[in-house]
Amino acid sequence: MTPTLYGIKACDTMKKARAWLDQHDRAYVFHDYKAVGIDRATLAGWVAEHGWETVLNRNGTTFRALPDAAKAGLDADKAIALMLAQPSMIKRPVLDTGDRTLVGFRPEGYAAAFGME
Repeated sequence: MTPTLYGIKACDTMKKARAWLDQHDRAYVFHDYKAVGIDRATLAGWVAEHGWETVLNRNGTTFRALPDAAKAGLDADKAIALMLAQPSMIKRPVLDTGDRTLVGFRPEGYAAAFGME
């Protein structure tokens, strides 16, 4: 399986992840979830694997701009609904290697995922 890199094209962290993959000759498919969206099953799988607290980007401007009522009482279902409505709230990048997913970019995490430790 060719890994899939999920994120938003213009994000600086995405650019770092893509550059790392390119520099290490790792083929991947890019899925821009801001342009084409994300399905509930995929997002729910990430939340099940990592927890909604990891997958939801609470530091971004999209989340911070929400009214307090939308941020109150967050749980997995509410977080998934928010991220489906506004994919910019999904932490990025998410790399799906086929065996597991990694949320965020750390060069050492990518190296480990590709057996380059």
